[in-house]
Amino acid sequence: MTRKQRTALIRIIITAVIFFPLLIAEHTGGLDNIPSVLRLVIFLVPYVIIGYDVIRKACINISKGHVFDENFLMMIATFGALAVQEYPEAVAVMLFYQVGELFQSYAVGKSRQSISRMMDMAPEYANLETDDGITRADPDDVPVGSIIVVKPGEKIPLDGIVIEGTSMLDTSALTGESVPRRIHENDSIYSGCVNGNGTIRVKTTREYDDSTVAKILELVENASDKKANIENFITRFARYYTPVVTLSALALAIIGPFVSVASNTSVNIGSAVSTWLLRACTFLVVSCPCALVISVPLGFFGGIGAASKHGILVKGSNYLELISRVDTVVFDKTGTLTKGEFRVNKVIARNMKADDLLETAAHGESYSTHPIAMSILEAYEERGGKVDPSRIVDAHEDAGHGIDVCVDGKKVIIGNGRHLEKHGIPYDPCDENGTVVYVAIGDAYAGAIVISDTVKDTAADAVRDMKKAGVTRCVMLTGDRAAAAGYAAAELGIDEYYSDLLPGDKVAKVEELLKVQNNGSYLAFVGDGINDAPVLARADVGIAMGSMGSDASIEAADIVLMDDDIRKIASVIKLSRRTMRIIRQNIVFALFVKLLVLILSAAGITSMWAAVFADVGVAVLAILNSMRALRY
Repeated sequence: MTRKQRTALIRIIITAVIFFPLLIAEHTGGLDNIPSVLRLVIFLVPYVIIGYDVIRKACINISKGHVFDENFLMMIATFGALAVQEYPEAVAVMLFYQVGELFQSYAVGKSRQSISRMMDMAPEYANLETDDGITRADPDDVPVGSIIVVKPGEKIPLDGIVIEGTSMLDTSALTGESVPRRIHENDSIYSGCVNGNGTIRVKTTREYDDSTVAKILELVENASDKKANIENFITRFARYYTPVVTLSALALAIIGPFVSVASNTSVNIGSAVSTWLLRACTFLVVSCPCALVISVPLGFFGGIGAASKHGILVKGSNYLELISRVDTVVFDKTGTLTKGEFRVNKVIARNMKADDLLETAAHGESYSTHPIAMSILEAYEERGGKVDPSRIVDAHEDAGHGIDVCVDGKKVIIGNGRHLEKHGIPYDPCDENGTVVYVAIGDAYAGAIVISDTVKDTAADAVRDMKKAGVTRCVMLTGDRAAAAGYAAAELGIDEYYSDLLPGDKVAKVEELLKVQNNGSYLAFVGDGINDAPVLARADVGIAMGSMGSDASIEAADIVLMDDDIRKIASVIKLSRRTMRIIRQNIVFALFVKLLVLILSAAGITSMWAAVFADVGVAVLAILNSMRALRY
């Protein structure tokens, strides 16, 4: 409990200790012989103790032009009760309002805990190696390329590569998974994780502001800025609702007495004014929109907090609302549905040795950083080869198609079938499962290299779980050939797939899919590569891999899976739908009770006591219901 909450609790207890004996005395006739002015002073003591801050806030807001809020409603309602000498009701309104506020504060604090725990990821220092030994430095001051030492139990302060030592790494702060991960030399590690049982030396690869932990904290801090449509509706609703009910209460207080006197001439005008003023005050107490204004944001906050505990970062409540209405999920293939670990599994040579074909292809691909090119280089090096840069000149890469290069003075063309067709070179189509790289030397077809990428163990389960969660269509986009794409789609249970796509083609395809979406339903795209960033930004909801994904894709995405487990997509869909159900329950319940008690209070059927309990009770029940969103 915070200091502010403890202060509020002490004020409530002091007020209750003073007020309830006075209330008992009031109802037993113990205060009947006390002068009216002294009676007012007696009840003003607990009223001021419990309500001074509400009155102060209302006055400050009025001075700034923000008149109609819950503080204004409470102040006017209680002033009216004091004016008609209903002193216990005035104190009760303030007391129970403050009880509801304390409960709200505690509930919000509980919801924030799951997200604020992530703030503990922020490292306080880095053990920086210098010429004078190891010094403790601020992570902000550590340049890229520095060597830092991380001891057992310490947080990883910066992203980097292990250059010495082995250890177990606790990644739960990032991924939500409690199983530690073993790290060795040359492994990449991310800031925010906790080092286990071994001392490691790390060469930093990013500055702190660009590190994983800094980006995550920024996402968390900014999550509340992006409001869902339903939140914006409640804000607009409260903006118009509060002035309307205030003016309605004023109309009751002014028009009501004249109606009573006109309909019954025996009614005393003073008594009528007192009666209708009390009804107007009761009307104001009931009309306070606290239950809606509090419970809706609290529900979204709970949903985002529950997601964060499972290693899912949702960048705003608007995306939590959108993902609840997703019925189409589009996947990039490589690195998302597959492991992205390409390996050469077959070399098909024509009129030359397979090793010679692989050697030529490795030299030709040596300037490319594409995973397929890297797999060809790895296969060549595994067979004892070593690329000689002096043999290579005039390398030109055609993104998404292939590469043209001169090796040993001969023109070499490496790429997909369309790349060879563009150069007018006939080739033998290969139907092997996997990605096929065709090679031409001079103007003659020389053979093909088959490279396979294995499907993730969890991918089929993820697709099945998404369909159980209500997704009606799963689509795969890939730059692979149709044969390889069809094989992967059949293995995973994908409904549709589109192959031989360039990065620009993926955006166009998503545009086509968006056009045929049903009204009220949305499309999510899941990707991990830098070339997926435009598609992630264009989709209704972009979902990126946080661990292996590129900075560009994480920046463009709306939801980030910190451990790259796509099974969590089904989890966040179910969580979001549960959160939206809770929020809708709160809205319907609060509006129904408010409307009912407003009508009864205007008719004089309910007392201010009933109004207080109805207002605070609805708010407390709505808050309790919202807190269910946190438990998933």
